[in-house]
Amino acid sequence: MIAKNMEFLVKNSSAIRAMFEEGKKMAAEVGPENVFDFSLGNPNVPAPEEVGQAVRDLINEGDPVSLHGYMNNAGFEDVRQKVAENLNRRFGTSFAVRNILMTVGAAGGLNVILKALLDPGSEVLVFAPFFGEYRWYVQNHGGVLVTVPAELKKFQLDLESAEKLITEKTRAVILNNPNNPSGVVYSEETIRKLSDLLVRKEREFASSIYLISDEPYRELAYDGVEVPYLTKYYHNAVIGYSWSKSLSLPGERIGYLVLPDELDGAEEIQSAAVTANRILGFVNAPSLIQKVVGNCLDAEVNLAFYDQNRKALCEGLKECGFSFVKPEGAFYLWLKSPVEDEKAFVAAAKKYHILLVPGSSFACPGYVRIAYCVAYEKIQRSMDGFRKLAAEYGLC
Repeated sequence: MIAKNMEFLVKNSSAIRAMFEEGKKMAAEVGPENVFDFSLGNPNVPAPEEVGQAVRDLINEGDPVSLHGYMNNAGFEDVRQKVAENLNRRFGTSFAVRNILMTVGAAGGLNVILKALLDPGSEVLVFAPFFGEYRWYVQNHGGVLVTVPAELKKFQLDLESAEKLITEKTRAVILNNPNNPSGVVYSEETIRKLSDLLVRKEREFASSIYLISDEPYRELAYDGVEVPYLTKYYHNAVIGYSWSKSLSLPGERIGYLVLPDELDGAEEIQSAAVTANRILGFVNAPSLIQKVVGNCLDAEVNLAFYDQNRKALCEGLKECGFSFVKPEGAFYLWLKSPVEDEKAFVAAAKKYHILLVPGSSFACPGYVRIAYCVAYEKIQRSMDGFRKLAAEYGLC
């Protein structure tokens, strides 16, 4: 018998992954070319050539003992130094080796910092819509997730509702920018207002509230939109990053945490995070891929590929009569369901072999997520099905 807690988690496992598995079954029945799977945020762009070259160079020329061996639990010092210098150059920060902790992807990083910060019953604020796995990450470490309802006009942050939900138990706020699932980028104005709010609440409750920024989509922003770097706006900001999307390396599970010296109790938090990295079972981030990304910090993913998909999808869905939030970042489009029950709409889309993810998975019913990190041809061929789906609901 499995643990009672796991029984619940198994029954309520990721709707995204469930849809992805359903897509594979559907492909076996009707052919993969006839299935339009927009469920999983799995990049369809190959990693930049610099990544492959770095792998070859390291294997052919590196010391195999040190390359594949243990290192400091925080990661290779030379890689952390390179990351710090890269961030300082790009964002005008002043990070050092001690401020960087290499992690097993962004998910590993979030679990590390939550393990370091949360006591049983600590509250963690999230803004809907949000990546559903946050629920389990917070629960993993005895925390209580508190959801701020979505602001449905522009999908920025409902700070008025957030202010009412912050209490003396609030230990952290998780922010995902650019946002999965909405594709919205939280503006500098929004970030400044959020920072002001958190500072006021810290003073009111004489406590520290940590703002954890989850940023795997930072480099995926369009039309010149700027993604604010949070440590420049709030003293208790922690950055979680992953190269899964920026270098198309989701399966490599490599990322980092930035733990600035400005944090309240910075030395303790840095030490606790390193310890959490070990006791959570990660021990350290994978050695080879640490070295690889350390040599590819200026490499860039083919953003034009995603932008082409974004524009084609927006144009096609608009012609069909659908309403949606125009994506500013990431590779997701947030579509308003033509009926209140978006799960019924998702089910209807399956008749045309279109796989979407219901918004209730992101604490925002009435919408669906479309992941457009697929082949451009797939978007083009899916439009016939979208037109039929729109006609079924009287949209065109």
